[in-house]
Amino acid sequence: MGIRGIKMFNNILRHTLWAVSITFMLLNTAYAKTEKEPMWPVLKEIYFDNKTILTDADDWLVLEAPSRAEDAAIVPLTLKSLKPQTAESYIKNIHIIIDDNPDPYSANFHLTPAMEQVDLTFRMRFQQYSNVRAIVEMNDGTLHMVSRFVKASGGCSAPVQKDPEAVKSRLGKMLIRMRKPELGHDVTAQVMISHPNYNGLQFDQETRRYIPAHYVKTMSVNYADQPLFSVDMGISFSEDPSVHFTFKPTKSGVLKATVIDSKETTYTADKTI
Repeated sequence: MGIRGIKMFNNILRHTLWAVSITFMLLNTAYAKTEKEPMWPVLKEIYFDNKTILTDADDWLVLEAPSRAEDAAIVPLTLKSLKPQTAESYIKNIHIIIDDNPDPYSANFHLTPAMEQVDLTFRMRFQQYSNVRAIVEMNDGTLHMVSRFVKASGGCSAPVQKDPEAVKSRLGKMLIRMRKPELGHDVTAQVMISHPNYNGLQFDQETRRYIPAHYVKTMSVNYADQPLFSVDMGISFSEDPSVHFTFKPTKSGVLKATVIDSKETTYTADKTI
């Protein structure tokens, strides 16, 4: 089987798993009240080819998540590194897996040593009680994992609250927020985009039809023409996706964010430091 065939096979597996997950979600009306991990062995095989994943990432990364979410459609998650990012040893990728979501592979953060430290906050949807996992992929190829159990349900299929016309009028509007930056000091910034992030599971009460999927696929952030990070998103990200992050500007430059959605529309925002 050639490379093209392997990719096609992996895509078929992923979509099959998605379909099975949705079927399970619809049939299983009673959500689990205790922690469970029935999906993880299957997910590990599909997404990581059953590679060894060490469950010792607590000395590398902290994953903060509420034990019980106030709103399953906007569950905040925070990732913090406990060691500095250096060219010799750094976190290359952080894979986010929400075991019992319709599409469990929820995000992949691609990182660079330019960030020096990992401090990321973002919001996700949870369809039912589930483990959320952050699998750290180091630059030497080793995999390490931390996980938390979150009690939240109904977030992926939660009905749309905003007026559709208002959503259309604000679609793609981006904003970069940050406190007054100082060169040589850590700066906390936030990139936000107004986007409904429809995942295909929300039901329109007026039309009596499911809203077609339309979501953010990628967000990339550069400073002074050097990449800081990028993230592959998907249907588990909340409406109006945003990412908080920390970086240290050592020289004047432009902080630029680029977002591409599932309709291949590109949105950008920038701020000069």
